[in-house]
Amino acid sequence: MLFQRRTPPSRFEKLRVAVWPRASWMRSFRYYGKRVLRLTASPHAVALGFSCGAFASFTPFMGFHFLLAAAVAMIVRGNMLASALGTVVGNPLTFPFIWAITYKLGHVILGTGTLDTSADATEGLMHADLLTHSLDALWPLLKPMIIGGLPLGLACGLLCYFPVYFSVKAYQERKQRRLAARQSAEMARSTLSRPAE
Repeated sequence: MLFQRRTPPSRFEKLRVAVWPRASWMRSFRYYGKRVLRLTASPHAVALGFSCGAFASFTPFMGFHFLLAAAVAMIVRGNMLASALGTVVGNPLTFPFIWAITYKLGHVILGTGTLDTSADATEGLMHADLLTHSLDALWPLLKPMIIGGLPLGLACGLLCYFPVYFSVKAYQERKQRRLAARQSAEMARSTLSRPAE
């Protein structure tokens, strides 16, 4: 097969690349940025889809962020591919902070804690019975994260909307200007090369 490695990567190497990219995080973010800019949809649809992905990243449903982002994007008529790209807001670097702040904010909203309490998110995560797969055992952990994640996800989605909208709009306008200039240059060349009657 073309472009295939001679020795397949080990499981450890696959995990390492998933947590820390080979080149760098900045290169990965630039790649995702270019992917978002090059989507063929209106700037509003792309920005709305990306915001849906950012919103989904603030929910504690690991493994379902793509599906949740796609469902929300379908409801609000955002671009579904942009929603998948928007889930990059939640990544191994940001997840610990997202989980901690959503857990704490959820307790504040529920009235069971404050943002400066000593019983912080780390203590709650350490005492959670994650080995049992019962929803009853996980619910005390998930409930504050869901409730805290909703306002934070909406805020993050709103903050992501405007930069993505204006970036996509500027990119598409530049692309249209380049295409128009190329077409006019080709028309000028064709009229010059046409023999005079």
